[in-house]
Amino acid sequence: MKADLEKLIDLQKTDTNIRRLKKSIETAEDRRASIEQEFEQHAFSIREIQGNRDRLHAERAELEKQIAENKTYLERADRNLKHAQNQKEYETAMRETDAIQKQIAAFETQIIEKMTGIEEVEKELESRADEINTLDGKRDEALAAFDKEIDAARIELAGEDKKRNEVFVTLPAQLASVYNRMAQRSRDGIAVAEVVNGSCSACFMSLRPQMQVEVKRGDQIITCESCTRILYIASMESKAAVTDA
Repeated sequence: MKADLEKLIDLQKTDTNIRRLKKSIETAEDRRASIEQEFEQHAFSIREIQGNRDRLHAERAELEKQIAENKTYLERADRNLKHAQNQKEYETAMRETDAIQKQIAAFETQIIEKMTGIEEVEKELESRADEINTLDGKRDEALAAFDKEIDAARIELAGEDKKRNEVFVTLPAQLASVYNRMAQRSRDGIAVAEVVNGSCSACFMSLRPQMQVEVKRGDQIITCESCTRILYIASMESKAAVTDA
């Protein structure tokens, strides 16, 4: 019976690892998408800054175009002023000249604001230059590492499935049936639970002292009075092996 209990313990550890590996593989697509999204958010923020810089340059160019056009209008207004035939023509030309000069001054003020904005954006891009230059490389590296991790999980899962089958076929039919039934019934797939600090580690119910003694002997299958899982107490050797691992 001790040998069968050890097989059950080993089977439970294998099944727990199989569940972990399957979950990792099943959620791989979503987790890979999350990695891509994280890098895309960085890329988007950079593109947003670069777009802001390009917008400011375009707005500055448009203002310079407006100034050039207004200077043409100003030259015409100056000519009208010089060739004014009467007071009315003179005053009209003066008002036009004054209005154009004010418009040019307003455009020049806006250009200074745009230049200040461009300078700030350029500084931010410069401070993030390393991030910008390495973003694609880091993204590819992160995705490659993730794909490698999933490939390794698939290989490990195949090995664990094989190991499980090899152990399972050596169990007495009735014991194998009991194990399967309890594993399928429990939400976490736990059919064999370790006793930790005098309690079942699956349902946390305290064990009676006599039951603890019986579980520790390991010469018969003892189930938890609360959750009916098969109980065991890990030996000092197995605990040391887990710690070393």
